[in-house]
Amino acid sequence: MDLGSNLRARARVCLQQQEDEEMLVPHQELTEGPQPMEAETVSASENQQVEDPPTLKYRWTIENFSRLNTKKLYSDIFHVVGYKWRVLIFPKGNNVDHLSLYLDVADSATLPYGWSRYAQFSLAVVNQIHGKYTIRKDTQHQFNGRESDWGFTSFMSLSELYDPSRGYLVNDTFVIEAEVTVRKVVDYWSYDSKKETGYVGLKNQGATCYMNSLLQTLYHIPYFRKAVYHMPTTENDMPSGSIPLALQSLFYKLQYSDNSVATKELTKSFGWDTYDSFMQHDVQELNRVLCEKLEDKMKGTVVEGTIQHLFEGHHMNYIECINVDYKSTRKESFYDLQLDVKGCRDVYASFDKYVEVERLEGDNKYQAENHGLQDAKKGVLFIDFPPVLQLQLKRFEYDFMRDTMVKINDRYEFPLQLDLDKDNGKYLSPDADRRVRNLYTLHSVLVHSGGVHGGHYYAFIRPTLSHLWFKFDDEKVTKEDAKKALEEQYGGEEELPQTNPGLNNTTFKFTKYSNAYMLVYIRESDKEKIMCDVDEKDIAEHLRIRLKKEQEEKEHKKKEKAEAHLYTIIKVARNEDLMEQIGKEIFFDLVDHDKVRAFRIQKQLPFNHFKEEVFKEFGIPVQFQRFWLWAKRQNHTYRPNRPLTPQEETQSVGQLREVSNKTHNAELKLFLEVEIGPDLHFLPPPLKTKEEILLFFKLYDPEKEDLKFVGRLFVKSLGKPTEVFSKLIEMAEFPPNEEIDLYEEIKFEPTVMCEHIDKRISFKSSQLEDGDIICYQKSLTSTNRNQFRYPDVPSFLEYVRNRQVVFFRALEKPKEEDFSLELSKLFTYDDVVERVARQLGVDDPSKIRLSSHNCYSQQPKPQPIKYRGVDHLVDMLVHYNQTSDILYYEILDIPLPELQGLKTLKVAFHHAIKEEVVIHIIRLPKNSTVADVINDLKTKVELSRPDAEVRLLEVFYHKIYKIFPPGEKIENINDQYWTLRAEEIPEEEKSLGLHDRLIHVYHFTRDSNQNQMQVQNFGEPFFLVIKEGETLTDIKIRIQKKLQVPDDEFSKWKFAFISLGRPEYLQDSDIVSNRFQRRDIYGAWEQYLGLEHSDTAPKKAYTTNQNRHTFEKPVKIYN
Repeated sequence: MDLGSNLRARARVCLQQQEDEEMLVPHQELTEGPQPMEAETVSASENQQVEDPPTLKYRWTIENFSRLNTKKLYSDIFHVVGYKWRVLIFPKGNNVDHLSLYLDVADSATLPYGWSRYAQFSLAVVNQIHGKYTIRKDTQHQFNGRESDWGFTSFMSLSELYDPSRGYLVNDTFVIEAEVTVRKVVDYWSYDSKKETGYVGLKNQGATCYMNSLLQTLYHIPYFRKAVYHMPTTENDMPSGSIPLALQSLFYKLQYSDNSVATKELTKSFGWDTYDSFMQHDVQELNRVLCEKLEDKMKGTVVEGTIQHLFEGHHMNYIECINVDYKSTRKESFYDLQLDVKGCRDVYASFDKYVEVERLEGDNKYQAENHGLQDAKKGVLFIDFPPVLQLQLKRFEYDFMRDTMVKINDRYEFPLQLDLDKDNGKYLSPDADRRVRNLYTLHSVLVHSGGVHGGHYYAFIRPTLSHLWFKFDDEKVTKEDAKKALEEQYGGEEELPQTNPGLNNTTFKFTKYSNAYMLVYIRESDKEKIMCDVDEKDIAEHLRIRLKKEQEEKEHKKKEKAEAHLYTIIKVARNEDLMEQIGKEIFFDLVDHDKVRAFRIQKQLPFNHFKEEVFKEFGIPVQFQRFWLWAKRQNHTYRPNRPLTPQEETQSVGQLREVSNKTHNAELKLFLEVEIGPDLHFLPPPLKTKEEILLFFKLYDPEKEDLKFVGRLFVKSLGKPTEVFSKLIEMAEFPPNEEIDLYEEIKFEPTVMCEHIDKRISFKSSQLEDGDIICYQKSLTSTNRNQFRYPDVPSFLEYVRNRQVVFFRALEKPKEEDFSLELSKLFTYDDVVERVARQLGVDDPSKIRLSSHNCYSQQPKPQPIKYRGVDHLVDMLVHYNQTSDILYYEILDIPLPELQGLKTLKVAFHHAIKEEVVIHIIRLPKNSTVADVINDLKTKVELSRPDAEVRLLEVFYHKIYKIFPPGEKIENINDQYWTLRAEEIPEEEKSLGLHDRLIHVYHFTRDSNQNQMQVQNFGEPFFLVIKEGETLTDIKIRIQKKLQVPDDEFSKWKFAFISLGRPEYLQDSDIVSNRFQRRDIYGAWEQYLGLEHSDTAPKKAYTTNQNRHTFEKPVKIYN
């Protein structure tokens, strides 16, 4: 989820800075601030509601949706309690391949300064065929002048949206719903979890609430926490490189800290980069991976076996023959159990289903050893349950009919006490130890709020198994009653209260999107052992010392911050700093003040006392110190301005800071002038008169391309540069009669200004004053100037200001660095591609195509840079407010300007006789037609006969959606989401009789675990001519011949008439044409002849072009 138009300060920073808070990202366009990030929807209960809030539901119907040519579109304005709102949509995505959807404050431009309003809202894309597949996402936001819109950049994939069979786009009509609740809130930031509950929360790194809810659950299992504390670590370990130490550190802070705890060290120990922290993953997957990793780390230590002891149970898989004495069993272990939610009213019903006996008979008989095929029963029974029972509720499942994941929000009850010995131990195997009482009490409920495409996780936990429940929601911990933790997390539907109870109103029900996702139970007989005491003696001494030191440092910083108003930071720059930095770390101005010695001095201390501190630090006696104040000039340079007067040195440090610093920050910047004689002894500072100015000198060597600081001089303002030439030549160690040229370094922002100094006029006439910088070099003749890349100071400084090392990667290998080039930010488009072509040995630079880098996703931007589409290199590298140093290249087979004038289509040609599919890239002018594509294709393929006719089809998810008319323009044909298939038109289709029908034939299969009515298509769809009165037997003969399927395999195939995804199986004697009589159907894909058989064919490479949904990355812990 990502959210608003101009990021607030906390979301304006780079990803790696997002340690301490969840990053919620506003709607951004290419020209406005950082790229939106996919984060998570947040819980609606983060703010305390003060009164019943007003709510409004708005429905927006958009016709001719696929023909919209605008980048973004606003709905009409609607009102909620006098506030004006509207929906903002990006039909083709906001620089992503997903639909982008936001809620916008319609009158934000005219509202008074400082306005804000808080709203909880949901946005939905309505499924017009199956309402239950409507995609809904909800969140909340404090809208204001900088964040007047908020929503989801990656709401749903465009491939799903534009697939007509999915039901989101019907008759080119698109429907959006918005439900907006305007709320009043109390201050969230003033809430103190530790004070209110005794517990602290975990900070969200971006999309890590799923991890936070799991970590809190594990932490509140004391036996687990104690085992983590006892894992061997040493004082030399670093938390970011050691999972045990990072987890110990995290648990210690949860136990003893007063504030919410960051998880950055832990995720670093997992080997995660920042991007991993912004990927929302699955709690169950993380739980398994983390436990496996800890189990491995515990091997060979005093806590080896803890994970197994706590969480491991065993069940027995059995197959028992009915008619012969044969039984096969297999013992398996589990750390958690996945329980079905769909079709089950509660946990017991799920366990009943888990141990349900399956009959193996008929075609599905069991091959028993030495007994052949036998009728049998198959099932699972439990040998033992673990002390801590983790139940994963299957709230998400794959819907084969829709080819998508869906969330099951059905009501599902779970008890406070769970008795797994019920009904005389019906869940237990004969080998189970009946002496163990499997009575469990509920410890924690992990909740998912939201839909399949995103949501928020939090946990309800009973830390001591008392009647007290607490809600752990990222940083916030609150006391909750048992009803909220149990009944309100059952899911299902909830009725809205009637507005007029006396009238016979129709009740309105809505689905509850917050429901339990994982349950943790603790066995009563193990409760005392599991819920043990954990105190400081369980924590290794080195860990206590380390963490206490960290805490002390934190307290020290906090104290410093609290006392900051009593102190001034004095930063002292010396000649040594200028020598060290100029030409290495900096080239412009004189010094980086963040890298000089800083003193923290009490404001009331007299400045003369501070000079004693300087003596202690640098060994320079007080009488030889003279300090200069720095000043920021109008041209944004920073130079020593004037020395402190004797009177000023008698003042306090605080008074002096106020004199010098108009910005009122806590810093005082000084330059320490020290004079050293020929014998290297300190000298008193020379008398400074108004006629003298202090200048700083840098020396440039064009041969070495080197700039360095060589010293400073007092010069007479009315004197001429020639009067100090001998001194400058000596400082440069040049021969005595060397000619030199002088330049004044004036400024470097936004462009470099460095001007030649006329040596014949006075310093004053050249407008030089205290603190100015003069760069000088040997004089060059017009002949020897050509020997150097940057012959003079201005050209060198221009080069330094704009130089940029760019790392190039081949587009097809976006993670692998190929080569780097040092370029100038001022290089034109032509300059850049010419250098790249030269590097790659390509004769024609116009055959180089470049793509920019997305700083947030760390991937190439989807749209390449157009030919001369940017002016300079810097435009290629800027990504919102970030600057990248990566570009991607492609080597084209034709020049880019020519390619841009063409439409490129990827066409899969299916040969009429041979079993082969060949991909052809067709390039034609954009105003060409489908007929032109076919004619071009005919020159590239082998036809079965010279006069064969060819057609172009649109295929998506193994169904045919369209036969392209020959006259259709190709400019709007999209082969990114659909597969374009070309094939010869069979002769039988050219001469259809009056009663002949051309029907769609698709392959399908059903998963045995899925509902009988759900089908999954695969393979190559095709057309078939059926004649009136033709039976299925007749048609089967033709299909077998067409597909060349062997008899033994074909005999297993089943045939069905399928309408709206529901199969009706056909008998051999059925008249097939009777089924295909409707002509008012929504689309050809709604009715087809289905061929049911197993999908054994290898996947063809070209199907990758269908851009099936990309799912979230799997959880990985690398260390």
